[in-house]
Amino acid sequence: MFIDVLIELKNKQTDQTYTYEVPKPLQEKVAIGKRVKVSFNNRSLEGFILNIKKTQPENMKILPIKEVVDEEVVLNEELIEIGKYIKKECLCTLSSAYATMLPKALKASDKTKINKKFQVYLELEKTYEETIPLCTNDKQKEIVAFVAGTANCLKKEANLISSSSVNTLLKKGMLKEVQEEMYRLKEMNVVSDVKKELNYEQKKVFNAITSKLDQFKKFLLWGVTGSGKTEIYMQVIERVLKKGKTAIVLVPEISLTPQFVFQFKSRFKNIVAVLHSGLSDGERYDEWRKITRSEVKIVIGARSAIFASLKNLGIIIVDEEHSESYKQENNPRYNAIDVAEFRAEYNKIPIVLGSATPTLERMAKASKNLYELLPLKHRVNEKPLPTCTIVDMAPEIKKGNAFLSERLKVEIESAISRNEQIILLLNRRGYATTITCSSCGFTYKCPNCDITLTYHKTKNNLRCHYCGYTIFKNDKCPKCQTDLNFYGYGTEKVEAYLKEEFDDIRVLRMDTDTTRGKNSYEKMIEEFKNQKYDILLGTQMISKGLDFPNVSVVGIINADTTLNIPDFRSGERTFDLLYQAAGRAGRGNTLGNVIIQTFNKDNFILKCVAEQDYEKFYQYEMNIRKKLKYSPYYYLVSLKVTSKDYELCGHEAKKVANYLKKHLSSESIILGPTTSNVFKVNNIYRFQIIIKYRFDKSLTSTLEDLDKLFRINNKVNLEIDKNPVKI
Repeated sequence: MFIDVLIELKNKQTDQTYTYEVPKPLQEKVAIGKRVKVSFNNRSLEGFILNIKKTQPENMKILPIKEVVDEEVVLNEELIEIGKYIKKECLCTLSSAYATMLPKALKASDKTKINKKFQVYLELEKTYEETIPLCTNDKQKEIVAFVAGTANCLKKEANLISSSSVNTLLKKGMLKEVQEEMYRLKEMNVVSDVKKELNYEQKKVFNAITSKLDQFKKFLLWGVTGSGKTEIYMQVIERVLKKGKTAIVLVPEISLTPQFVFQFKSRFKNIVAVLHSGLSDGERYDEWRKITRSEVKIVIGARSAIFASLKNLGIIIVDEEHSESYKQENNPRYNAIDVAEFRAEYNKIPIVLGSATPTLERMAKASKNLYELLPLKHRVNEKPLPTCTIVDMAPEIKKGNAFLSERLKVEIESAISRNEQIILLLNRRGYATTITCSSCGFTYKCPNCDITLTYHKTKNNLRCHYCGYTIFKNDKCPKCQTDLNFYGYGTEKVEAYLKEEFDDIRVLRMDTDTTRGKNSYEKMIEEFKNQKYDILLGTQMISKGLDFPNVSVVGIINADTTLNIPDFRSGERTFDLLYQAAGRAGRGNTLGNVIIQTFNKDNFILKCVAEQDYEKFYQYEMNIRKKLKYSPYYYLVSLKVTSKDYELCGHEAKKVANYLKKHLSSESIILGPTTSNVFKVNNIYRFQIIIKYRFDKSLTSTLEDLDKLFRINNKVNLEIDKNPVKI
């Protein structure tokens, strides 16, 4: 017997299968999708079996495999096909496609070993009456009595009496150990949840989805914030489970809150598995094994959860489909929604994409009936949307109100007097964004990246938010010893201001600096929900996926932050962020009030947010995209040429642009090369080329040829990103 093995190596030149012989003692263990250990270039490596054949290839020296690593198949037939799809779409290696699907313990690598965790119990080998006479001292008798009288007696509990006596009884064969595998992820303390009665709009959506459960169908669920999308998801899944099938629910990483998981586990109990980056390697490995063993029926998770190897998949739901976090920014640059649609078509099942602010691309496809549009235009129980007010900060600055306008201060004080809560959004962390010397002009910049350092007061350090470079701040300019000036502000500085401005106010700050610890995000959400804090201040991580009935005021500090990013999607991102943040207000019995602070009060997008009018925004933005020939009217490809050598990088970028102009259709538009928005990251220079096209039959082959040309270049790297979410 012979097998074709895909060995996990990052080198694109070895992205192929290699044939090995299977010794007879191992032949019964071999199966497609299992890992095997083999010799490769005098190294012992692991790889996946992708093919089994009986005949030996001619004129080839065939080495035998060393061992079969897995008892069960790791890559099933569907996952193997998904890997091939990712390789084709993302121009990546097949091994990197499979590596991104699996938890670290299951990747074809000999570097990681995660052991299973066991709970050890003690049992009597014989009856109590037979064992007691064999005991030689009182401690042994006490332990025997304890084991006999305790159901599921843990060894660690018996050891508290006398570990040496326990070991003696085990050696004599009077006791025996029983190991039971246990999972590391602690179960939530949930209460039973009953399904809610759907209103007319919700029932219409529910019926549309459940009428197509046995066919491939793409739905776009467009529902305003608080319209009850989650309840629809759960009731649709309940119907899917009754048909004996399973479900995947994707949520953005930042929205994978305890609230969402809590709702599902309250309804469906222990048949729910959770996959996200906050899990340890061991927890992720355990959750993955639950899935492969069919111990669960529902998988909830962030981007990589789309690779969950559920059997008999019945539906895929993607919540907050507009989120950029569904696109992986590093290799392989896959979009989880594209993979979800591939899986839905593969399994002939429906996929539901839900959002209050759908991407322009998917709303445009819905207008052409490529998605069935399912609108929810009202909140449940006919609760009104919050009132939004735009505040011009130019005159406020003259009054000395750098952070909060008079209007927002009044709203905060009023909400606190009513024992209500406030959410403040500022999409920038840190204390000051720039520290500059007014005397000599010195500015702290990262030595590795083309960006200024951000000051974090609590640790008195300056940090690069790209590569992590950190230094302690000096009080004086390191060049001329003059006092330094602080410019810009982030969540840390606003937190300090709030505590000075309001007496006895309880402020909870949530950003990537305060949520680094394990389960810190979940703990903070629970504390705010239990009203231990008056104000939740944070970055975009608090803008969506949260439901706090006691929040009546949402303040958006410096709404211009995302508007000024040099990217054609900056307007869409701003609308999404602010609209979603505004939707956190007034979800309970209190009326919602939203204050949008800006230096650009006449901006049309901000007016659309204030009016909470997605349709007006959609028409406005689509008109701009059409004139400028951007998505969804044109497809995009981003090519980044990167190198440690500046001159070489620029030279190769020009060669790439010329190659594209020569081989692509004259109707395709090629922009660049230009320097990337952040020109240098971690001492790597970056040039960018953009391709705009509608249809170009030469595109795929041209990109593949370029990819092959750069495989052998060890000084310059080419990154190809189809349909990028960031330019």
